[in-house]
Amino acid sequence: MLRRSFLRFCLALASFSLIAGSFALRAQDDNSRHGRKYKAPPPSARIEVTVVRDYNGKPIEQAHVIFHPIEGDKDKGTLELKTNEDGKALIDVIPIGDTVALQVIANGFQTYGQVYKIDKPNMSMEVRLKRPAPQYSVYKNSTANPGSGSSSGTGNNSGSGKPSGSGGQSDAQPNASQPQSQSK
Repeated sequence: MLRRSFLRFCLALASFSLIAGSFALRAQDDNSRHGRKYKAPPPSARIEVTVVRDYNGKPIEQAHVIFHPIEGDKDKGTLELKTNEDGKALIDVIPIGDTVALQVIANGFQTYGQVYKIDKPNMSMEVRLKRPAPQYSVYKNSTANPGSGSSSGTGNNSGSGKPSGSGGQSDAQPNASQPQSQSK
């Protein structure tokens, strides 16, 4: 007899809990309408960047792919990824309609940079990185003179006693105090 009454009590308590719980959930739904307003995030684009070598088209692994979202003239921060073994990096958090500056950095290659307008839900970009070019120099074919420490190919620094480029005057123009030699 005690078991039957205990069983009935447990059954009544369980049904009461279910009914009270459903009212509590319903009340929670009503409060969400009056509480803080939920603003859904803007739709974002799925951007796939493929980084390859310019000279043979093979993928570059572990290249840094950096997105700089731009708002007006301000950079809103950075989002950085690395490429996988296929040379691909995938990002899907940049809102459609944003402008981003894409920067790609890889060891042994020139840095790439370009500004893109994100206007589609799915975008694919292929970046072809080039090897570094030789450094540009105005002193071509000059060999060092072991005795003087200056280059011997230019001839602009003959006996003036000052290094080239000093004094605010160009070395190609003769100094007013030096006589000009005329050749016949």
